[in-house]
Amino acid sequence: MSDLDRLDWAKTGGLVPAIVQDAASGAVLMLGYMNREALAATQSSGRVTFWSRSKARLWTKGETSGNFLEVRSIAADCDADTLLILARPSGPVCHLGTRTCFGETAPRAAAESLAFLGTLQEVIAERIADPSPDSYTAKLLAQGPRRVAQKIGEEGVELALAAVAQGDADIISEAADLLYHVLVLLQSRHLSLGAVVAELETRHRAPVTIMP
Repeated sequence: MSDLDRLDWAKTGGLVPAIVQDAASGAVLMLGYMNREALAATQSSGRVTFWSRSKARLWTKGETSGNFLEVRSIAADCDADTLLILARPSGPVCHLGTRTCFGETAPRAAAESLAFLGTLQEVIAERIADPSPDSYTAKLLAQGPRRVAQKIGEEGVELALAAVAQGDADIISEAADLLYHVLVLLQSRHLSLGAVVAELETRHRAPVTIMP
């Protein structure tokens, strides 16, 4: 039995709250309610669909604005009375035009800022798939893997020099340059930032060996 099969519709009066989270950034986008029909419609269409309590009907988010929420995954909580939906928004989520229904000043978790690396990775992948003559990424890749590797070496040295002789702003700027070029290398080899993070997580979990 899956998590969704365990949902206790009777306990919640036929409606369960559904929290929608940005699959890329981790931002909490909105809260809505689903009945059995709304969940089934969400699963079949791949777009988040709620039961509108004010309209008393099924309501697909974005049906008017075009800013749909494309579903990536759905999970139930431990009490089987709440849903967590990971989705990719195609535009502002709130009807007021803000990124989330909690406004532009909503608190942001540190992970949400770091998630921009994933967005940048996607942009680089698009430049690789559809190179533009005006794209720095496309021009760099056209010079071959040796040039990409050379740029990483150059940016690494510049970051090290900034750490010794320059201020914090210069260190941040050089670190950004290095991270960007590392992402270009990974994408050019069909590797992902997620694989690097997974390797770091594996190392973190590995037992510490005490040398005799």
